[in-house]
Amino acid sequence: MKIHEYQAKEILSRYDVPVPKGQVASTVEEAVAAANAVGGEIWVVKAQIHAGGRGKGGGVKVSKGMAALRDNARNILGMQLVTHQTGPDGQKVNRVLIEEGMDIRRELYLSMLVDRDRQCVVVLASTEGGMEIEEVAANTPEKILRESVDPAVGLLPFQAMRLAKGLAVGEFDPKLVRPTAGMIAKVYNAFIGEDCALLEINPLALTGDGRVLALDAKVNFDDSALFRHKDSLSLRDPDEEEPSEIEASEADLSYIKLHGTIGCMVNGAGLAMGTMDIIKAVGGEPANFLDVGGGVDQQRVETAFRIITKDPNVRCILINIFGGIVRCDIVAEGVVAAFKSLGLKIPVVVRLEGTNAEQARDIINQSGMGALLQMAEGLDDAAAKSVAAASA
Repeated sequence: MKIHEYQAKEILSRYDVPVPKGQVASTVEEAVAAANAVGGEIWVVKAQIHAGGRGKGGGVKVSKGMAALRDNARNILGMQLVTHQTGPDGQKVNRVLIEEGMDIRRELYLSMLVDRDRQCVVVLASTEGGMEIEEVAANTPEKILRESVDPAVGLLPFQAMRLAKGLAVGEFDPKLVRPTAGMIAKVYNAFIGEDCALLEINPLALTGDGRVLALDAKVNFDDSALFRHKDSLSLRDPDEEEPSEIEASEADLSYIKLHGTIGCMVNGAGLAMGTMDIIKAVGGEPANFLDVGGGVDQQRVETAFRIITKDPNVRCILINIFGGIVRCDIVAEGVVAAFKSLGLKIPVVVRLEGTNAEQARDIINQSGMGALLQMAEGLDDAAAKSVAAASA
């Protein structure tokens, strides 16, 4: 689950991570009040959406004086902000963060995420703050520092100090080396304490008045751990999420909207990934990732059908179910009943393997739906029939 920058900074503040003074606003009047509360004569107006690259898209503006702040807040609020992460349609800006202006002398990069290969948290840092870490990795990988954290002991002081020295903080101001190391340790505490999947500070700023601050912050929570953080659920912003994904989440379905024409309904995340791969291998494009889970019944199939068909680009649906725990004949009965209940008018290709697969094929073949509901023999055949149906 993603949250906004201002929310991420509120969380970091609870762990004593220094952040700029700032307040969020959803109207121009609120932005003016926020600027007065922050103080000073220079402020930064920052669009709050769940995407990076806001500055390049015109969503971050330095405002010198109240008149400039009013204009920038008026222009940013309500704009359809397009960045490399939003897609061509962009994302509407409903709120802005008003922060104090400051003398930024150096921008660094800091992030933490789970390294699944090593089964531990890894801390990444770089002197190339303000840049996308993917660009740094591609062009100057030697500038990325890495510390793997033993989960049994956590981030050790010498590791935080090694990162601070590797960032050449001492060359800028020797007095900031220990505060930087201390800040890295506090960010790690926040990462662990909040069960984050990603915590990124870009840039980590060193200022002319001798401060080290989290100038920007991005936090993604581990969805599987949200049961331990009920308060974090209140930070969710439905305006920033695909409505179909919200509906799927409420129905306990794993759904991600994509940009293809073949809807996918699969049980199991690995099988779903493999299904999308083979669709692409035979020349098609998947319209979604959808994992209906282990208990596939008529109600779940109906919900999945309804979510998939809300995408106007879908021209065919591929159902790929492996009946291990669930019986294939029960799935087939649910598919036929859901198909008739919803009155679907687009072709559906079904591939069922596992327990009672033969009975399931008979149910599909005798459904009376004709070419709109057809059985496939194997995954290759299912993908080929789906691509042909979508093309037709």
